[in-house]
Parts: sequence; C-alpha cells; structure tokens
Amino acid sequence: METENIDQKSAQHNWAALKVLAGGILGMMVVMGIGRFAYTPILPLMQRDLGMSHSLAGGLAGLNYLGYLAGAVICTLAPRLLRSRVIAAGALLLSLATTTFMGATVSEFWWGTMRLGGGLASAVLFIVISAEVAETLARRGYGHWFGALYGGVGFGIALSGLVVPQLDKAGGWDAAWIGMGGIAGLLALLGAALGRRHVQATTDPVEPGKSAAGLRSIRMLAAAYFLQGMGYIVTATFIVAIIAETPGLEAMAPYSWVAVGLSAIPSTILWPHLARRTGNRQALLAAYTLQAAGILVSVRASSIAEVLFAAVTFGGTFLGIVALTLAEGKMRMGKEGARAAAFLTASFSVGQVLGPIIAGSLADRQDGFALPLLLAAGCIILGGLLIVLDRGFSTPNSGKESDHAVR
Repeated sequence: METENIDQKSAQHNWAALKVLAGGILGMMVVMGIGRFAYTPILPLMQRDLGMSHSLAGGLAGLNYLGYLAGAVICTLAPRLLRSRVIAAGALLLSLATTTFMGATVSEFWWGTMRLGGGLASAVLFIVISAEVAETLARRGYGHWFGALYGGVGFGIALSGLVVPQLDKAGGWDAAWIGMGGIAGLLALLGAALGRRHVQATTDPVEPGKSAAGLRSIRMLAAAYFLQGMGYIVTATFIVAIIAETPGLEAMAPYSWVAVGLSAIPSTILWPHLARRTGNRQALLAAYTLQAAGILVSVRASSIAEVLFAAVTFGGTFLGIVALTLAEGKMRMGKEGARAAAFLTASFSVGQVLGPIIAGSLADRQDGFALPLLLAAGCIILGGLLIVLDRGFSTPNSGKESDHAVR
C-alpha cells in the first residue's frame, strides 16, 4: 500500500513538472515563434502586395530587435521585475496586440511602433519563461528536461510556416497577421492554464562586487554571442524573401520556414546532449561551423537540395547556440544565472538590431543578398574564433562542464 502511494505521488510529481514545461513551450511558441518570427514568412507577402523595400523590411526588423534589446537591458538592470506577474501579463498582452494589429494598418510609423513594442515584450517573456521553468523543473528534480523548453520556438516557426500560406490565400498579408495573432491568443490561454506558477520564486541575495566579477567572466562569450546575433539574424529575417526571389524556387519559399522550425525543435535536445559528452566549447564550435556553412551555401542556392540544406543547418543550430550559451553563462555566474541570461541576451540583441538594417540596405544597393549573406557568414566565423580564444570554458575532463553543460 505504501509503495502504491509513493508511485502515485511520483506520477503526480512527473505530471506537474510536465505541465510546467508544456506551458513554457506554448509560451515560447507565442512570444518567440509567432510574436517574433512570424514576420519572416509574412514579409514577402507584404513586399508583394505593398511594394515594401528591403531597406524598410530590415528597418522594421531592426526596430523589433531594438525593442528586444530594451527588454533585455531592463531585465539586466532590474531583475526583480522578472518576479512580477503584472509585468509578465502585460508583456503577454503587448505581444498578442502587436502581432494582431500589424495587419490593421499600412502606416510605416505604426508598423515600427508595433515591432518595437513586440520586441520588448518578447525579450521580457523569454527571460521570465526561461527563469520560471528552469527554477520549477530544478526544484522538482527535472532540470535535465529544461532544453526542451526552447523547442517551443521551433514549433511556433513551423506552425507559422504552415499556416501563413493558407491565411494568405484567404485574405492576403493582413489576414496572415490577424490570423497568426488569433492563433497566438488561443495558444497563450492554453499555456497560461498549464504553466501557471507552481512554486513561489525566490531571489537570491547578491554579494557586493560579485555581480561585476561575474559579468567579467562572460565578456568573451557575450562578444561571440553578439556576432552570432548579427550573423544569424540575416537568415532569420530574409530567408523566405530570398527564396521567393529565386527563379524556380518561389513555391518553396514558405515551406523553407517550416523546415527551419522542424529542424529547430530537436536541436534544443541534441546540442545539449553533445555538450554533455564533449563540453560546451566543442559543441558551440560545431554549431557555429555548421551554421556558417549553411549561410555560405545559401549565397548561391539554386536547387531544392541547397535550400533545404541552408534551412536545416540554420534551424538546427541557432536555438542550440542559444541554449548552450545561456547554459555556459549560468554555469559561470551561479546564483546570478538570471542576470547572466539578461546580459547575454542584451549582447545578442545589439547584433540583431544592426544585422537586418545593414543587410536590407545592402540588398537594395547591391540588388541582391549575396554580400549581406557573406558578411553574415563572416560574423559567425569570427564568433567561432572568439569561442576558441575564450579561456572561461572548463575542460571536458574536469567534470565541471559536462555536469553543468545544459540543465
């Protein structure tokens, strides 16, 4: 009888942890996969129907990432805000509103305002969801499940890639925005029901001077992450538009985004698994190298095989790099893991702001994306070199890195 009671409690424990993780995955689908990245498959529709230039497209993307940067900086300077349910609820409503109402105007000013606000909301919620799910899973003894959380971004990307073409057929670019906003709202309701806070979060005191020392330990990592942000975002913003402009591959364009999403989903499990075997440095180097190779192939991609390679190598690496980098930062800063995540996200965001603005402007001047993609690949390669030079990584045989690679 006692054994049955223990088994029943264990099953309830497992289910509670799974619900928190499922709620977090749905949250990532809403605020990242849709709120942040639905712009990519909808962008070529706006260019087709409204004649939007690459410069304007890059500018709007840059404003979104400027908002993301602002949210990350706020979280870095005022980490206690991450514990506020009012802040989290407000950010969620802002994300939903700025997605939906992108389809209700043709004003460049309001588009920019909404992309800016949506970026701020996505940064706050990304950090809030990551911190709360990580804490809850760790307290319940399921910290090793955490990497699956970021698979929600891949699910959201794949969903938007599948649904946007159907919404386009029903009503064009504006119906695509409004429809994705409605879908995000439904997913948010389900995610809130599943992932409500089960454990009262606490804030660990920070010893005077310790925070600055901790941030110094991740400066090189943050510089590499900045370059990753500047490089990957060119593909993240323009891949569908690039393929839509490639003769013979136009029909493949929206479904390349599905390939990105589907390959991103398992990446948040596979890269941490590799990191536990080889160490974070080696896993990050492999991811940077593969991503750079995919970007270089995309420069002259003219076949379905090349497009799929570019999409899969991009989707299969960018979330893995996020998971590994944030895990490395948490390992180096210990109890200040939330601040490490915010600081690294801020560095990443600066690159994201600059990348699409520069790429869009160059694409208009060069009448194509060859040069922007080459520069993006160069950023990724340079970021990989910084990973090589970063002395902050533990050696795999020390046990420290393999134990803490990704939880």
